[in-house]
Amino acid sequence: MKRFFTGLSDPGLLRTVNQDDYYIDPQGRFFVVADGMGGHAGGQEASRIATQSIHTCLDNQWDSDEPSQTLLENAFLKANQAILQDQIKHPERSDMGTTAVAVMLRENQPWCAHIGDSRLYRLRGAKLSQITEDHTWVARAMRLGDITPDQARVHPWRHILSKCLGREDLRQIDVQPFDLQPNDRILLCSDGLTEELSDHLIAHHLKTIRSCDRAALALVNAAKEKGGRDNITVVIAAFDDSMSREESI
Repeated sequence: MKRFFTGLSDPGLLRTVNQDDYYIDPQGRFFVVADGMGGHAGGQEASRIATQSIHTCLDNQWDSDEPSQTLLENAFLKANQAILQDQIKHPERSDMGTTAVAVMLRENQPWCAHIGDSRLYRLRGAKLSQITEDHTWVARAMRLGDITPDQARVHPWRHILSKCLGREDLRQIDVQPFDLQPNDRILLCSDGLTEELSDHLIAHHLKTIRSCDRAALALVNAAKEKGGRDNITVVIAAFDDSMSREESI
């Protein structure tokens, strides 16, 4: 399948600094989005370290015999160690951390890894599916049936993470395979998008705008119209043999 992809990051309407970061492999082999925290300098640095460390590890080991699942998990664990090392060198950033979500397309099998509340979605036809499961207090409460999805969207604890990169006790990364079919689209995003837009609105923009670039811009602008309270980052990849390069932009 042909791959078309784009990324866009915006500080939003209330933040003066963008603590999000993303990376798109020029060959479309992998994609990464990270959302930093821990003050302006700390958040920016944590997300930058994460995306750089993950893409460097994947690029360097791409042709190795390492199984894809292990390769992706190790990339996240190395990113965690890189952030920890930076915390030691710069004590003023000792509380920094970051979420991250990554997709890797290797050996004809898509894999994703994530930590925190940055998400991976897949659009198939008119149906939008959230592939990742947030590492947050409210996500766990929903799984247990303690709160409803509507309650989760406005809960005061909705931003409390149960996992992130930049923690000494991190030992395991959630890595899973998923499937892609012709005409599917995937979206990697920070919570600056999902905090403002419902899945229904996200799906609407992805399925009605064929161009990846224009869909990304429409999503970011829609999130800003809804308030734009946080940094907003989106990466979109389309898998469509019938799409031309001109249509993708």
